[in-house]
Amino acid sequence: MMHSSPSIYSKLRITPYLKLIRLDQPSGIWLLLFPGWWGIALASSGFPSLRLMSLFAFGALVMRSAGCIINDLVDKKIDGKITRTKTRPLAAQTLSNSQALKFLMLLLGIGLLILLQLPRITQVLGLASLILVTVYPWMKRITYWPQAFLGLTFNWGALMGWAAVKGNLELRAFTLYAAGFFWTLFYDTIYAYQDKNDDLKIGVKSSALWLGHHARPFLYGCIAMMFLCFLNTHYTLIYLIFVLFAIFHLTWQATIVDFTNPNDCFMKFRSNQLIGWIILMGYLFEK
Repeated sequence: MMHSSPSIYSKLRITPYLKLIRLDQPSGIWLLLFPGWWGIALASSGFPSLRLMSLFAFGALVMRSAGCIINDLVDKKIDGKITRTKTRPLAAQTLSNSQALKFLMLLLGIGLLILLQLPRITQVLGLASLILVTVYPWMKRITYWPQAFLGLTFNWGALMGWAAVKGNLELRAFTLYAAGFFWTLFYDTIYAYQDKNDDLKIGVKSSALWLGHHARPFLYGCIAMMFLCFLNTHYTLIYLIFVLFAIFHLTWQATIVDFTNPNDCFMKFRSNQLIGWIILMGYLFEK
C-alpha cells in the first residue's frame, strides 16, 4: 500500500513559526505601527506618502515579529509557568532556540533592507531602537514598570516617522512620542492584569502588581497626560474633535474594565487599535 507524501505545509512546519511571531494576534503590530503613521502624518505638509506609510507597515510587521522572538528567548522558562503563555513554541518546545535564532536573523535582515529605503537619520533611529527591543524583556525582572519601558520602545516609530518626512527631529515629534508613551502605559497596564496572579507566584513584576486595586485613577491620569500631549502636537477644530473622541473611548475603557476578568482585560486592550485609527484620522482629515 502506497502512502501519500507529506504536504509542503507539514514539511515546512510553518505553524510554530507563525505562532512564535504571534501572527494570529495582530494587535501588537497595529499598536507598534500607529505611532509611526502618526509621525508621518503629523510631519507631512500634504497627504502622507503612501510609500512611506507602506514601508512603516512592513517594518512594524517585521520588527514586532522579531521582538516577539527576542522576548520568548529571554522568557522561555517564565512563559512555561504562566497559563496564557505556556503554549508558546519555545516554552512548549515545539521549536528550539536555534530555530528561533535563525528565524530572528532572517527577520532582522528583512528589517535592515526596509530601513535602508529611509533617510539616514531614520536609519540611525531605527538601529538605536534595537537597544530598546533587546533590553525590554529583562525589565519585568528588575522593575514594577516594564510597561513604561515598553512605552519607550513601542512609540519610537513616532520619532522615526517624523524624521522620515522632515529629515530632523523637532519638539512636536517628542510631544507625539510622549503621547504614545502614556497610551502604552494605559493599555499595557490593562493587559498586565491578565497575568497578575501568575506574575505574583513566579516573582516577576508589572504595573498591575504595583497598582493593585488603584489602577483606575492611574489610567485616568494617563488619559489626561495623553490629552495634553496630543494638543501640543497639533491644534485645529477638526483634530480636536477626533482627539476628544479618542479620549472618550479611553475613559470608557478605564471606567468599565473588569480587572478581575482576564478576558475583559484582553478585549479592552485590543480595542486600542481603534484609538490608533481615530488619532490618525484626526491628522489626515485636514490633509
